[in-house]
Amino acid sequence: MENQTLTGLLKKVASEFPNRRALSVSGKFDLTHARLQELVDHAASLLIASGIGPNDTVALTFPNTVELVVMFLAVIRCRATAAPLNPAYTAEEFEFYLSDSESKLLITPEVPIQGVKAAATKLNIPHVTAKLAGATSHVTLSSAAESSPDSVLQLVNDASDVALFLHTSGTTSRPKGVPLTQLNLASSVQNIKSVYKLTECDSTVIVLPLFHVHGLIAGLLSSLVAGAAVTLPAAGRFSASTFWADMLSYNATWYTAVPTIHQIILDRHDSKPEPKYPKLRFIRSCSSSLAPSILARLEEKFGAPVLEAYAMTEATHLMCSNPLPEDGPHKPGSVGRAVGQELAILDEKGLVQPEGVNGEVCIRGPNVTKGYKNNPEANKAAFLFGWFHTGDIGVLDSDGYLSLVGRIKELINRGGEKISPIEVDSVLVSHPEIEQGVSFGVPDDKYGEEINCAVIPREGASIDEEEVLRFCKKNLASFKVPKKAFITDSLPKTATGKIQRRIVAEHFLAQISTAKVPKFGA
Repeated sequence: MENQTLTGLLKKVASEFPNRRALSVSGKFDLTHARLQELVDHAASLLIASGIGPNDTVALTFPNTVELVVMFLAVIRCRATAAPLNPAYTAEEFEFYLSDSESKLLITPEVPIQGVKAAATKLNIPHVTAKLAGATSHVTLSSAAESSPDSVLQLVNDASDVALFLHTSGTTSRPKGVPLTQLNLASSVQNIKSVYKLTECDSTVIVLPLFHVHGLIAGLLSSLVAGAAVTLPAAGRFSASTFWADMLSYNATWYTAVPTIHQIILDRHDSKPEPKYPKLRFIRSCSSSLAPSILARLEEKFGAPVLEAYAMTEATHLMCSNPLPEDGPHKPGSVGRAVGQELAILDEKGLVQPEGVNGEVCIRGPNVTKGYKNNPEANKAAFLFGWFHTGDIGVLDSDGYLSLVGRIKELINRGGEKISPIEVDSVLVSHPEIEQGVSFGVPDDKYGEEINCAVIPREGASIDEEEVLRFCKKNLASFKVPKKAFITDSLPKTATGKIQRRIVAEHFLAQISTAKVPKFGA
């Protein structure tokens, strides 16, 4: 049973590797696996004394701090549901997410976070702050409830407990609530541990926010379940200036990031190389597509295989990954093979497609959510034919490696020709003077949709729109060539560093004419 719950797996690790380092705050203090377990159980007893019980939802709004890790694990130890929220949300966004998750309690750091307190007050949600003064202290909550350690010992976590509640990015509609159980979490962390062969000898530095599955599941929880070590940057977030120093100080063996951060790390290397780099087993990339040219540069500069993966919230993160070199080739442009779950390419009638034929990527397995919260329409569409439908179009090769073609709703339909924006993107970033490029569909009277793109030139480059379009004409079929190219120094991104084409399209079209901004959602 302990393998079916995240809390069971962590308890097992605390007894197997009690004195090994589990969690560090860079330059401040270290916690062993046994000590982390003690802190979690004590914090859980405080929550129980505060009236939190099974099935209650507790919202957590923190930077990447030790308090967030301890309180997250304490909430799920109480058989309650943790709902981590992005500290950068506006008051209106906080109000939506707190309300939609039906949170019973809000926990934040002592340092105020703009907007969240006002939203909680408006919704009559109690608010407490959490603080851990040091490795030998316990977490203190601002609510002064008397706690009993026995209250936690009596609790048995169940595989069916909803442990985590997150929202999808909402690329085509308003965000949908995704409940994830202890079994979902346990399955996913074991899949990640298995494919990357994580052990107690591994160590990583967290660069991604812990309010989303990439950083939380792949970076933090998979490491802890493996008995490995995790370091949180002192600033509570990624900093290019301290990243490699932390990686060296804490003997890191790998890291996982989104392409945007890999790009920042490469730029830093080019402008201000470190005197020494750690010897890494691998570098992992996920959450949006990694250009093959960036993959090649990362491998060349840092001497480690770069393994691209494919994941989504509804799958409790990992679906596919390129394997470690000893387990097979890693293929640039592919997100690898399915890990610990079934994966098939289906057509619109639910028929499984052979290798080499495009269709919708569908999955099923113990890591997949049972369904969206209070959203029967979305569930009906998402779970057709006994599979979960990702909304992504992909194709499998003869080795079972998946390549993504695009989102079903992101495909650009130009006069009946369906164009993959990922294909156009890859041509854009292959230009020696282009740092980043993204293509997107815009309304067009003649074709229904037309292609535009936005590019960020490399430092010192003087590329103009004419050159971008000329390069595209040389490397793409004529109907795939963007009609307009925007030259810019930045692209709008989500909180996790993802580029969503809808947001990019709205941003650049608004600069031309509000009349042409496409209407999305609903």
